[in-house]
Amino acid sequence: MTQLTRLAFIGNSLPRRCGIATFTTDLQQAVSASSAELETSIVAMTDHGQSYDYPAAVRLQVGDGKIEDYVRAADFLNVGLFDVVSLQHEFGIFGGEAGGHILALLSRLTMPVVTTLHTVLAEPTPAQRRVLAQIIDLSARVVVMAEKGRELLRAVYAVPADKIDVIAHGIPDVAFVEPDKAKAKFGFCDRSVILTFGLLSHNKGIEVMIDAMPAILERCADAVYVVLGATHPNLVRDQGEAYRKSLAERIRDRGVEDRVVLLDQFVDRTTLLDYIAMSDVYVTPYLSEAQMTSGTLAYSFGLGKAVVSTPYWHARELLADGRGVLVPFGDTEAIGREIAGLLTDDDRRQAMRRRAYAGSRSMTWPRIAERYLATFERARRGQRLRVIERPDPFVPAIDGVATPGMQIGHFLSMCDDTGLFQHAVHSVPDRSHGYCVDDNARALLVACALNSPRDPRLPEPLTARLAAFIQHAWNPDTRRFRNFMSFDRRWLEDTGSEDSHGRTLWALGECARSDTSASRRRWAIALFAEALPTVEGFRSPRAWAFTLLGLDAYCSVVAEDTLAERIRHELADRLMAILAAVEAPDWVWFEDGLAYDNARLPQALITTGVSTNAPAYVDAGLKSLRWLMALQTTPAGLFRPIGSKSFGTGRPPQAFDQQPLEATATISACLAAWRANGVAAWKADAARAFAWFLGGNDLSLSLVDLETGSCRDGLHPDRLNENRGGESVVSYLLGLSEIRQIARLSDGRAKFVPRLA
Repeated sequence: MTQLTRLAFIGNSLPRRCGIATFTTDLQQAVSASSAELETSIVAMTDHGQSYDYPAAVRLQVGDGKIEDYVRAADFLNVGLFDVVSLQHEFGIFGGEAGGHILALLSRLTMPVVTTLHTVLAEPTPAQRRVLAQIIDLSARVVVMAEKGRELLRAVYAVPADKIDVIAHGIPDVAFVEPDKAKAKFGFCDRSVILTFGLLSHNKGIEVMIDAMPAILERCADAVYVVLGATHPNLVRDQGEAYRKSLAERIRDRGVEDRVVLLDQFVDRTTLLDYIAMSDVYVTPYLSEAQMTSGTLAYSFGLGKAVVSTPYWHARELLADGRGVLVPFGDTEAIGREIAGLLTDDDRRQAMRRRAYAGSRSMTWPRIAERYLATFERARRGQRLRVIERPDPFVPAIDGVATPGMQIGHFLSMCDDTGLFQHAVHSVPDRSHGYCVDDNARALLVACALNSPRDPRLPEPLTARLAAFIQHAWNPDTRRFRNFMSFDRRWLEDTGSEDSHGRTLWALGECARSDTSASRRRWAIALFAEALPTVEGFRSPRAWAFTLLGLDAYCSVVAEDTLAERIRHELADRLMAILAAVEAPDWVWFEDGLAYDNARLPQALITTGVSTNAPAYVDAGLKSLRWLMALQTTPAGLFRPIGSKSFGTGRPPQAFDQQPLEATATISACLAAWRANGVAAWKADAARAFAWFLGGNDLSLSLVDLETGSCRDGLHPDRLNENRGGESVVSYLLGLSEIRQIARLSDGRAKFVPRLA
């Protein structure tokens, strides 16, 4: 294996004011300095509304809330042929719920990722657990800075031990010096200096130290407490400088105005090291133990300072064995007593300083860079092995998109002795919403689709049950199908919607053509013929389109049904008429707005045109589908279905919430277009639409559980909809079935002959 030549670091970067920015910059510089042959770059996260004068090492900026920036960054890294990417992870620096936007970047990378976790939560929220689990899964190796981090990763997140490296927080390599010179520089001669530095926020415990100062002064009259640091930018954004003002008021209340100094500064590294050098005691009075890493603690420890700290996780490990002093959280008396004791006992303080300095030599940045480079090398070797050994659960691909195996476990769990449930709570069927003919008609389409020898057929009793639901939904008095049924098998209406009627006709037509049971095919033909005439009075374009799809199947098996043929042309002509009426140069569509199942309208025209040898229908369908696909394609080339927030609102279409129904309709329409004219781009479009299910989407999150075949109900701007209802699972299975058929055709190298020139 060749040596590393190009490395990229993803994280915040100086001059942004935060600890992650300092760490990322320090690590990049240390690694870069380790070899003249090594090129390093930073992809910098930029918070909303901010801009920074980044150094030349920052090759690309990512706006934390802009999904397209994450995708662009992945393209930059892939095209740049970087050997390894080092991600600095903290929940607060990435956009999306629990920082989930970073997944859009990581999932697209072609090189191994090494993730440094600056925080490991013992009790994450469900969203935090989900996002972190996916980040870990996408990472070749994971780095933490304390043994507690390794312990939590194994116990809470089930990360294998051999995937975790513990690498300490780096520190500058500086000499062990006495504080006198630095004190003179800053005007603190003849003072005993206590120091805290870092961005101010409520969890730092500064109030505890202010309250302890009167007791410290009783024993050490020359003591001064210096608090160096600007207020955290997030706190300033939300509250202004209210927190700093509250600290100043507390100082006045305790009567220590001349002994506590609040320095509102974010200083450069040289100045910071001088401030640390002048301190006699460094203090970190944090209020919570859940602090995996503290750069301020590491720096002060590395400069050989006597440290007093509360026992948060990092401090417990770093200050063990007499290398520092630990005091209880929020204990004003204890922290005052220990600091005063160190300030008045020179021998003890000096001994502690020497132990700290000696113990920190393995933490200098050159040493830390060596350890990271070793981890990067292990990541490269490990990734190569995993690629070789990974089992392949897929059948042949279509245009580079692998097609999973057909799993129907979740679908079966969503059915009972009545039919398919409408909704689920997560993956558990929700009985409270009962059933609908819409979903049971779609389920019958699934039953008809799974007749390939390579696919698992639905159990015969279940297919019969779905047909029975449709039969029971037929209301001969109204000549319409009912739609909604409660869990106790009571119809909630006498007449369903026009769209549900059209969709049921579509399922009946397909059943008439491809059901395995001859008796059930005869049943479908009869019920289709009985329910078809009602459609002539319908006004819904989608009801027309669904019926046309059903007629395509029905007319292929029922010859010389003149009524069916007449209605077929009538409905197609209606779609042509509304397209002509609404179409404009920038709006090639059938309606003033976009709603659900959009691609079924052009699909119906294309399919009907091919079957009836009517080129005008095909041309109109291709034209409108081409326009729709342009709307449903992101600048990065991803499929982005029209979001449900667009439904009924008119123009312009909205991106969210995205639903499986739209992806499935698009797959079918694009494959219909491909069969009509043989243009390979349509097949590629179908593959992109299917890839949406597996993570080829705005959030780079898979909606599908490949083991059970369940599918989430949708994609929100920042998260998945974790419910997995009936419509979603049948949409996924129908899309998968079509893609698998085309993949097999491609794998067999079958000749393609367009059905219509």
